[in-house]
Amino acid sequence: MDLSDILKQERDVAWRKELRGKLKNKERTDIGRVKMPEADPSERRRSFTEVNRGLSVEAAMTEATRCLDCPKPTCIEGCPVSINIPKFIKNIERGEFLEAAHVLKETSSLPAVCGRVCPQEKQCEANCFYTRKLKQPAVAIGYLERFAADYERETGNISIPEKAPAKDKKIACIGSGPAGLSFAGEMAKRGYDVTVFEALHEIGGVLKYGIPEFRLPNSVVDVEINSLKKLGVKFETNFIVGKTATIEDLKEEGFSGFFVGSGAGLPRFMGIPGENLVGILSSNEYLTRVNLMQANQEETDTPILKGKRVAVIGGGNTAMDSVRTALRLGAEKAMIIYRRSEEEMPARVEEIKHAKEEGVEFLNLQNPIEYIGDEKGYVRQIRIQRMQLGEPDASGRRRPIPIEGDEYLLDADTVVVSVGVSPNPLIPQSMPDLKTTDWNTLVVDEENLRTSVPFMFAGGDIVRGGATVILAMGDGRKAADAMDRQLSEQNEGE
Repeated sequence: MDLSDILKQERDVAWRKELRGKLKNKERTDIGRVKMPEADPSERRRSFTEVNRGLSVEAAMTEATRCLDCPKPTCIEGCPVSINIPKFIKNIERGEFLEAAHVLKETSSLPAVCGRVCPQEKQCEANCFYTRKLKQPAVAIGYLERFAADYERETGNISIPEKAPAKDKKIACIGSGPAGLSFAGEMAKRGYDVTVFEALHEIGGVLKYGIPEFRLPNSVVDVEINSLKKLGVKFETNFIVGKTATIEDLKEEGFSGFFVGSGAGLPRFMGIPGENLVGILSSNEYLTRVNLMQANQEETDTPILKGKRVAVIGGGNTAMDSVRTALRLGAEKAMIIYRRSEEEMPARVEEIKHAKEEGVEFLNLQNPIEYIGDEKGYVRQIRIQRMQLGEPDASGRRRPIPIEGDEYLLDADTVVVSVGVSPNPLIPQSMPDLKTTDWNTLVVDEENLRTSVPFMFAGGDIVRGGATVILAMGDGRKAADAMDRQLSEQNEGE
């Protein structure tokens, strides 16, 4: 039975039919989209507490009522992990919140995380019937996902997905970010003995070091990780594959399948004069020191420069996280410098909105071309080049072009550079047979994410070079499916 048949069968169950019959579609579409309650901007700009407060039971049930339970749910097409969206939402509408959470966990290892950080407006909600056909605001799928996952956690009724009978196969997962966690969960459900090897002292990868608490609390991530432990996934921290042990060492220990999800932790800089001045950091270092090493606290082993005039270079979610973190560290002036217009910014619309509400200044169509320091080597000014937009480039966005002679000096005592990342080279360096691209990402078969090395798969940023949490999770799920097939075929051939 294919997916469309399964979805039709589930839509035809008695309770779904009864629910559809309670209201006419016109009554459902007349309901306005719910608004997410938020902490007050004047208070939250100096606090690391979560900005979005979550929906009440009443608000969630009302929003779920907007869903038309479409015969062909196009929303699922936009979800990289293929969540059965109508099924979980209709469970919320009828008040079965724990069942809604259970549905989410059938395909997603991290629903409380995804409900907070996924760009739903570009994925499931972009494919919602409301968006496509009615030109109205989509059903708030992300808010409802968060609601169901939070309800389960807050009531203590956390479900663990069913597991297949144990298989006598040890699987190694390198990296505990979203790709690795998704892969590990899927393989554990299939009955494999899975160990995740993490280089840092904390499990969670970019979910912990890259995303601030005000957007994704670590406690939420920890609950999701604990669910994976209960599923049987084992975790080894402070373990650098390629240094602590090689792939060959792990093979000798009995591991027969490998997934590389080691991310893209190497920062990129722009190569402009003055970049080595004190006070110029990568967004990776800046966020890791605060998120993972508590640099925001008074007594810390890893203090950080808490500048008064902080400039963040870039326009993505990581840039927004950095500039909003600067405010919370006490910056009097926090600025985004981005060489394109706001329309071209890759950051989520919600993140830009929150940053503006908190007082971040946006210097769009501007680009740093030089950093100027004082006699002690500290950055004090940025030479800014004003830009204009030309024709679209390979990314589909209009190319920024310098306006000749239009430059000025901007005062700044801290600069955070957020213009992209590169994959960690440790795994490829320790494995000469592992093919890489010119950008040091791993070469994989797009159909199954298999690398050039037998029984090794890869996904997430080490393949994509920088992407969203949910795309990385989709890679983990896809690789698990392909590895399971390959290992099963191997068993049949033996």
